[in-house]
Amino acid sequence: MTDAVRVTRLPNGLTVVSETMPRVETVSVGAYIGVGTRHESPEVNGVSHFLEHMAFKGTARRDAAAISREIENVGGHLNAYTAREQTAFYAKVLKEDTGLAVDIIGDILTHSTFAPDEIERERGVILQEIGQANDTPDDIVFDHFQETAFPSQAMGRPVLGTEDTIKAMSRDALTGYMRSHYGPNAMVVAAAGALEHDALLDLVRTHFADLPATSAMTPEAARYGGGEFRETRELDQVHIVLGFPSVQHGDPMHYPTQLLSTLLGGGMSSRLFQEIREKRGLVYSIYSFASPFRDGGLFQIYAGTGEKEAGELMPVTIEALRAVQRDVTEDELNRAKAQLRASLLMSLESTGSRCEQLARQLQVFGRVIPVEETKAKIAAVTVEQIQQAAAAMFRATPTLAAMGPAEHVPSIAAIMEELTA
Repeated sequence: MTDAVRVTRLPNGLTVVSETMPRVETVSVGAYIGVGTRHESPEVNGVSHFLEHMAFKGTARRDAAAISREIENVGGHLNAYTAREQTAFYAKVLKEDTGLAVDIIGDILTHSTFAPDEIERERGVILQEIGQANDTPDDIVFDHFQETAFPSQAMGRPVLGTEDTIKAMSRDALTGYMRSHYGPNAMVVAAAGALEHDALLDLVRTHFADLPATSAMTPEAARYGGGEFRETRELDQVHIVLGFPSVQHGDPMHYPTQLLSTLLGGGMSSRLFQEIREKRGLVYSIYSFASPFRDGGLFQIYAGTGEKEAGELMPVTIEALRAVQRDVTEDELNRAKAQLRASLLMSLESTGSRCEQLARQLQVFGRVIPVEETKAKIAAVTVEQIQQAAAAMFRATPTLAAMGPAEHVPSIAAIMEELTA
């Protein structure tokens, strides 16, 4: 950890972390709660995302219009997001407006009023959002993939919730979930930019003083299942996600897996892009990515292709997954390392990205990881480790989700047979 990064744990359990970036004029600050979709019971699936919407709908001191007006009066930006293991509320402002940003974020997390009319209005908005997602096959196919990979459990449920759970969501469910989950022990307040740590601490002590005390939340363990989801729709393309169980945060094979994803489907020079798009013209879009969780992970490949091309696409993809287990060159590994290293270093130039990284590292690893440590781990990955990572994943039971004219997409049984041949 550099001198620019400081971490303080307040007496109530709230962690505050900051990084001073002296050559910028802005500050990004956010409250990152280590609770997301996987912490929800089936009855309140979507409550974290609903709370994200409600956070901007009024507090004891500000109505919804005032929240927007105050942050935009100073040219700032205020937003939030919900993920499977985290919910975040964050702002970016000029350095002289840091106090306002902390004030607003603290206010919405401690004094939101949850007015009944605002709840009903946002309920309608979220139902529209669910409808839009259902009408967007290259979006909703990932929800179907997730549910198939993790069946009948919190990790497999949609972040947005379902129409039924959102229609049934009560004010008591929203306020009760916030009181029991959004406490200081589950939260990191992170900031990066033109700031002083001690001044940030004073602001946090003032504006986050009313956080409720909560107990540590242990989510249901993720149990990978695998299998197949297939929905026939009248679409011009079939949207396909093929995936496998992968490694969790902190696993020794984390960086080999990330580099495997990069060289296999991480850019225009990747194997899948070159072979399937450039040489064969089978797709417009194809890519892969690895998503680690606290207790597992997923490696996913997405492709969108025409009905006639689908039959050729999958065998070529499967052959690429087999080939990478036996043949990786030093040149392509070095290219993947350069891409991953550049992505890391470029992200550090953004106050928002750095702020999010600080919070995530503290919540997952309990410490801020020095950049040099990460660079060294990337540099140390070998060809043999890439092949080991590929063999470990691509011989496991896969998950397949396909939407559109999917008649020519092979079955999961046929895919498994080809992968293990």
